[in-house]
Amino acid sequence: MNNMSPNGVTVNERSYPFPGRTAVVICLDGCEPAYIDAAIDAGVMPTMKRIRETGSMHLAHCVIPSFTNPNNMSIATGQPPAVHGICGNFLLDPETGEEVMMNDPRFLRVPTIFKSFYDAGKRIAIVTAKDKLRALLGHGLKFDEGRALCFSTEKSDTTTVAEHGIDNASKSLDIPVPSVYSAELSEYVFNAGVKLMASFMPDLMYLTTTDYVQHKAAPGTPDANAFYEMFDSYLGQLHALGAAIVVTADHVMKPKHKADGTPYVIYLQDLLDKEIGEGASRVILPITDPYVVHHGALGAFATAYLEPEVDQAAVIAKLEATQGIELVLDKAAAAERFQLPPDRIGDLVIVSGENQVLGTSADRHDLSGLEVPLRSHGGISEQVVPFIVNVAMPDLPEKPTLRNFDAYYYATRAAALVSAE
Repeated sequence: MNNMSPNGVTVNERSYPFPGRTAVVICLDGCEPAYIDAAIDAGVMPTMKRIRETGSMHLAHCVIPSFTNPNNMSIATGQPPAVHGICGNFLLDPETGEEVMMNDPRFLRVPTIFKSFYDAGKRIAIVTAKDKLRALLGHGLKFDEGRALCFSTEKSDTTTVAEHGIDNASKSLDIPVPSVYSAELSEYVFNAGVKLMASFMPDLMYLTTTDYVQHKAAPGTPDANAFYEMFDSYLGQLHALGAAIVVTADHVMKPKHKADGTPYVIYLQDLLDKEIGEGASRVILPITDPYVVHHGALGAFATAYLEPEVDQAAVIAKLEATQGIELVLDKAAAAERFQLPPDRIGDLVIVSGENQVLGTSADRHDLSGLEVPLRSHGGISEQVVPFIVNVAMPDLPEKPTLRNFDAYYYATRAAALVSAE
């Protein structure tokens, strides 16, 4: 799966040239293209406006489910979940029958692009806002040789050279640790990226943020524009330092509420218990993670396991007739359409519409932390993401051919272009 040549590496059946400058990929969690358009129109993103005029600004498709872990690991491996194995934030472990977080590297089935470049002697820097991604992104790197850094904003004051490549990153970079529920959690990522560009000089850098702001603020609102204005200032600094940059997203965000502002939730476990009896099904929500305050573990994608005696066709018909459900697929069809590992999804995959979310049972979701009308993601309506390169690349395709996990394929080529210039 991993081969080296004098000019680059081949990993997971894709080739990547060695960059002449730092190749930076920025994953803006939850970034609908409209956020960037609105901020440019408001005059608060001058760097991005210049990139739109002189670089490449396209649209791409993310992977489904449009959640954090599967998309970040698709970017990190250059392949969809069917290849790398990470198909959600949360899953029913087929080996144990337990519901677990999908952040353990044992679930990763192929090497990352980062490991492959590291094995070729290159320098790697990875900064993630939330710690849930850190072990997956850094898997296979060696941190005692001075060529790899991988840490999260969330736990940056507890890092060690042995596990992260840097002792107390917060102190070393002189950036205080912010609240996990804040825009500052993402700003730390950008700030660290700029500082590491100058001090560590990586060959590959990955900066991935949190969608705290996007869960709360729609495109063009003051809070959203303030976030993108902040991001633009760091983007300008990275550009000035000579980096070849690809900006993309793991998913976008859509309003998931009724006209009165209350969440529009379809509680699947309640529905199925009523239809086929308690204990005949088990609904898993792959959006589930430790950070539920802003989404209440409600997303637009779910998977359901059915007992063998259940009439699957009848269940599909019932779900398809339910208002707010956009798509119901059996395991084989879902695995093929969404490029998912069939052994890690249930008998059915259910996707809700643009303004609806899926839950398990009403009594299992604490929505008390929702301070504003619910915005969430996970489905097909959250699939179109930005794909922006800070240099002109005339041959860049458009969606659906262009995927967010093409980021390093083009970032390394953009770095070669920048170097040649």
